[in-house]
Amino acid sequence: MINISRLAKGCLLVLLTNLAVASPPKKGPVIVDYGPVFEVPATAYNLKAGVRYQVSMDVAATAADQTAVNRNLESAARFLNMQGQAGTPMADLELAVVVHGPAAKDLLTDDAYFERFGLPNPNSGLLAGLQMAGVAIYICGQTAVHQGFKPADFHAGVTMALSAITAHARLQAEGYTLTPF
Repeated sequence: MINISRLAKGCLLVLLTNLAVASPPKKGPVIVDYGPVFEVPATAYNLKAGVRYQVSMDVAATAADQTAVNRNLESAARFLNMQGQAGTPMADLELAVVVHGPAAKDLLTDDAYFERFGLPNPNSGLLAGLQMAGVAIYICGQTAVHQGFKPADFHAGVTMALSAITAHARLQAEGYTLTPF
């Protein structure tokens, strides 16, 4: 006969042990203030050393809270940080982010953001970190014009593309893999 009390205590012990072992996510080492990730075992399936990876990400959604960082944009920092923590040489990675739709506002300069929302852009630090890490950031020109943005409204280093579709087509033709995140 199974002793339910003993089984429950055993399950609780395993759960508490796992909770005690799990460490909180860490930011860095590539984008220091953004993109926290969890440490996983070194044996985890990962990028192969010595292979050049070109990855593109699509960002269309934005945070509902005008003071919050766009977590979809922050996924680029998470990708770089998890690879950095896993020991992947940054020279093996090339990352591009294509932004369109409601997320276009997240690429605005602090002045342009303030003009529209009355506060500085909460994504400015993240954008600076991504650009310092060599991430190419593209804004959909169709979105920009439709929403009344001028090229000067966007952070320096943001490249205007004819459209998000065009940017993705060109990046894929150049060997980039579009991630679903």
